[in-house]
Parts: sequence; structure tokens; C-alpha cells
Amino acid sequence: MNTLTRRRSIPLLLIAALFLGIVLITSLGAFLNPASAQDKKPTIVFVHGAFAESSSWNGVLTRLIAKGYPVVAVANPLRGVKSDADYVTSILNGIEGPIVLVGHSYGGSVISNAVKDNKNVKALVYVAGFAPETGETAVELSGRYPGSTLGPTLAPPVALPDGGKDLYIQQSKFHAQFAADVSIADAKLMAGTQRPVTDAALNEASGAPAWKSTPSWFIYGSRDLNIPAAVHAFMAKRANSKETIAVQGASHVVMISHPDTVVKLIEHAVTTK
Repeated sequence: MNTLTRRRSIPLLLIAALFLGIVLITSLGAFLNPASAQDKKPTIVFVHGAFAESSSWNGVLTRLIAKGYPVVAVANPLRGVKSDADYVTSILNGIEGPIVLVGHSYGGSVISNAVKDNKNVKALVYVAGFAPETGETAVELSGRYPGSTLGPTLAPPVALPDGGKDLYIQQSKFHAQFAADVSIADAKLMAGTQRPVTDAALNEASGAPAWKSTPSWFIYGSRDLNIPAAVHAFMAKRANSKETIAVQGASHVVMISHPDTVVKLIEHAVTTK
């Protein structure tokens, strides 16, 4: 081999060695960190309901974060079904990769209207949540079967500048009505930090529901005094729920009193093909 040929071969050998090194490093990275390289976990997005706020998901979030799931707990405005759903839609549109959308109580109505053909949303999980059909309202659904005692526990409405009304649960009645299976101390904290929902939001008709095209899972408490268990069972059956869990003795805030059970159901929604 002459001198000129040797000079040309050396750069080619260097390039080949560099390429081989990149391949080996990439393969080693995938081997050492297979979850990030091959099995990206979906983002779990949570939407709280009326008379609650984002921290109501803390027990569930803590467990999912420990398992490596990315999570987002949305601050639901509680102003109206369409406007709240549009707000959640904007958040979903900014998330890359698969999404599991979870809604509690009125938040169920919101997630039902927030998907808007977003192909990243792979599953809906209703945690003591409304799953309305087109034209149905939260007030109408909660009264479809007997058992809701929410009305008499509401405080006098707070008048808003736009003529609307904000609704709260009386703090003295919050524990028994909303969260009977959590401690008194925790219920008092929840009562003091509750976020109001507008009267108009609870009476606003739902749009076309996402549960007709997106697989759904349901969990609720047998002693839910806001949305009767019979209503939950009806909505789950109508939505062809993949799995429905009725937690015996649980209140409306089943995600607070039974976070492990809620996490297990969410993971079923994640892993079911």
C-alpha cells in the first residue's frame, strides 16, 4: 500500500470507529435506562371538582410520582363546563406523548368535554365523577336517582359582579356531606380551602362526551352523598366502563380516603391495551 493510500485510510478508520462508539453508547444507554428509552410512561392529568382544589389529589399524586409517572394537577376554574373544558384542552395540547385524563365530581363533566379529538388522550378515569351525555347537566344527573343531600348543605350563594352566583358547602356540614370517611381535622382543612363552583356551571348542558370514543374507567364510594352510587353505576354502565369499582363505605372523596385503590385503577387504565 503506497503512502497516499495509507493517508486516505486513516480518516476512514477514525470515522468508522467513531460511528461504532456512538452505536455502542446509545445501546448501552437504552439498556441501563429502558423505561426512558422504550417504555415512556403517560402523563396523568387530574381535574378536581367543585368544593375541592388541586391538593385533593395529593395522596394519589405522591404514589404515582414514586412510581415514575409524570403528573399534572390542573387548577380547574369551576366557572362553566365549556370554558373549564377549553382551559383543560389548552393544557392537554401542550403535553407530548400519551395522556390519561382523570376527573373528580364536576371535573368528570370537564374531562368529558376536554378531549376534543386529542389523539394523545388514551383513557379517561372517573373518580366519583360525572360522565354526562350530550345535553345533560350535573344537577340533573345528581338527582336522577334518590340519595343526594347536597342541596340543604349549601351556604347562601355569593353574588358575583357579572350577575352569577358562587356556591360553597357550609363548613359546619362539610365533613358529613363531602368527606365523611376522612378525619375531622382533614375535613376542616378541606372545608376552609374549598373552591366555589358557579351555579351556572352545575346547570350547564354538556357537549358531546369523550367517553363515547375514549376507553373509560370508574371508581366511586357506596356512601357518596353528592352523587348517589346508583347514578355512578348508571353512568359507568352507559359508558361501557372497562372496569368499575364501588368502594364500600367510601364518601365522595374516595381519592383521599382510598388513594391506593384509585392509583391501582389508574394503572389499569395505563396498561390496558
